[in-house]
Amino acid sequence: MKKILLQIIVIAIVFFAVSAFQQRNLLSTDHTPAPYFALTQLNEQGRYSIKELQGQTTVVYFFAPWCSICKVSMPNLQSAMDDGDINAVAVALDYQSEQQVQDFVAELSLSMPILLGSAQTAKQYKISAFPTYYVIDESLRITARSMGYSSELGIKYRGRDE
Repeated sequence: MKKILLQIIVIAIVFFAVSAFQQRNLLSTDHTPAPYFALTQLNEQGRYSIKELQGQTTVVYFFAPWCSICKVSMPNLQSAMDDGDINAVAVALDYQSEQQVQDFVAELSLSMPILLGSAQTAKQYKISAFPTYYVIDESLRITARSMGYSSELGIKYRGRDE
């Protein structure tokens, strides 16, 4: 029993160390103001601004339509949003065409706002891998972040109001 417990502890330490290493270059979670954006919304006319998120805690989720981890993680985000536990907006990056993004969104039956980001958006938010997301509080300040697969529980935990 002690051997199994020790193995679990070692695995947990390795997991958290790898996660910390991967996330070392992301924006700070010390309530730093989130970078401004005003992006085109998929299938909508006009632009969607970060100012529309003011007053509510929101997960801003960056994905690429070719990303297999995004494909299995985004339904968790959708489910957390459907449960009313979080507000979410997704930003597509590194896509070939708007149609590619539309196909991805349709396949996963996503209902959150989908924004079309650019290389500049990726640079502002220091996105180096997919998926990556930030939790932005009601004052548009960054309170949490994550890179890689997230379970529904993980998304809810990071996206909770504190």
